[in-house]
Amino acid sequence: MSDYQMNVLKTQLWNVANTLRGKMSADDYRDYILGFIFYKYLSEKLENYANTILQPDGITYLEIDENTETGQEYLEAVRVEAVETLGYFLKPSELFSQVSKRGNDRDDETSSSFILEDLDRILNNIQLSTMGTDSEEDFDNLFEDIDLSSSKLGKTAEQRNVLIARVLHHLNEIDFQLEQSERDVLGDAYEYLIGEFAAGAGKKAGEFYTPQPVSKLLAKLVTTGKTKLKSVYDPTCGSGSLLLRVAKEVQEVGHFYGQEMNRTTYNLARMNMILHDVHYSRFDIKNDDTLEHPQHEGMQFEAVVANPPFSAQWSANPLFTTDERFGSYGKLAPSSKADFAFVQHMVHHLADNGTMAVVLPHGVLFRGGAELLIRRYLVENRNYLDAVIGLPANIFYGTSIPTCILIFKKCRETPEDVLFIDASHDFEKVKTQNYLRDEDLHKIVTTYRERTELPKYSVRVPLATIVENEYNLNIPRYVDTFESEETIDLNAIAEELQTLEQQLTETNTKIAGYCQELGIVSPF
Repeated sequence: MSDYQMNVLKTQLWNVANTLRGKMSADDYRDYILGFIFYKYLSEKLENYANTILQPDGITYLEIDENTETGQEYLEAVRVEAVETLGYFLKPSELFSQVSKRGNDRDDETSSSFILEDLDRILNNIQLSTMGTDSEEDFDNLFEDIDLSSSKLGKTAEQRNVLIARVLHHLNEIDFQLEQSERDVLGDAYEYLIGEFAAGAGKKAGEFYTPQPVSKLLAKLVTTGKTKLKSVYDPTCGSGSLLLRVAKEVQEVGHFYGQEMNRTTYNLARMNMILHDVHYSRFDIKNDDTLEHPQHEGMQFEAVVANPPFSAQWSANPLFTTDERFGSYGKLAPSSKADFAFVQHMVHHLADNGTMAVVLPHGVLFRGGAELLIRRYLVENRNYLDAVIGLPANIFYGTSIPTCILIFKKCRETPEDVLFIDASHDFEKVKTQNYLRDEDLHKIVTTYRERTELPKYSVRVPLATIVENEYNLNIPRYVDTFESEETIDLNAIAEELQTLEQQLTETNTKIAGYCQELGIVSPF
């Protein structure tokens, strides 16, 4: 698929999304549209798989008669194989294309055959088909955010039915081209939609989406020196975009792990994984509060990435002082600012041969109290801090504050210093948002990987210097970005003023002469 065709697919999907615009908020219609796209994907994936199984018998999946004994035998054979390989099952009559056809079998655009009950049953059947199998947890309540009885879709059942039938019809006309194995076509388009919804969601966007340039940067940083990863982990995984971005930077990722507190976003992450053709056995996404109820205890990961909520509140319960994630630091992160609690949690889950990159507000670099003690422990006692990268302000949805990336490694190649990079001035401003360009990302990544020192941009700071600065990591303390003012030659300016004065006198004399010739009073 060419870039042009890819852009056409994105436009088609966004136009379908606009069918629901005006009916409800961006948050709400995001859940419907992405859910229906996912249902269409599952249908086409299963149909293609079933056709491959049935090829020796000379029939296609849609040709099976579900009401005959022979048809039932075929269905059972396909079901066993599909649940084992794909993790779920749909009958031919339950496929997206067939439901769309039933819902749009009338010529009158203001009415349609009633399919809401049928659709609701089918979405539930997808989940039921996984009961008692290895994929059960990954499909559990996956479509729970699609409420087909919601008044947001229409005041009456008929109005809701017409709208949903129209959406399914438009989606059914789009070719997802799942046979395109050389490129993750639908996955990329799905990511595009998530990004578009995030852009329109304002402050809430940060709950489920990290801007693509930042995801790309984090992914490149944690994959430095790697071509394969055994595992990647995001403790605040949102829609799963950051986990999937890491996979694009290496040849192979063994397993994906994540945790997300918001139930709707958790569902979105699981859909995103499956849409990117990540087999259900290769991802483990949990739904719970990461700090209060961690779900991956006893595990360590080769790459750890996160864009946690900035300065979020957490319990800071004294019982956590005995938690192995926090106990050795001597202090818990403040209850009003959980930033370092996330750092401690992530460091605990970082493998000895791994790299961790986390986006945080600038305050973590210099705030005192418990946060100072935690910084000191990480630098002095453990020597895990590998780099501090300052990012431009206003690059995240819903907040304009400047941010930074902290990189940690348990086995550092250069344990005698910490690299500081000030990338806060390199960006492109588009309307009200700042964006990191490809050249900005390349400069950051190259500087980090080569640990290059560049004037007014990067410097390798000895640990002793950080100790002298009392573990204050504020970037301007180390990267001198001061621009000296141009020296002013006062003598030259005085001479220039004298010349101008002389020229003015000559001009006034000429004007006075012209006035005398004209017989008028001179203004001088």
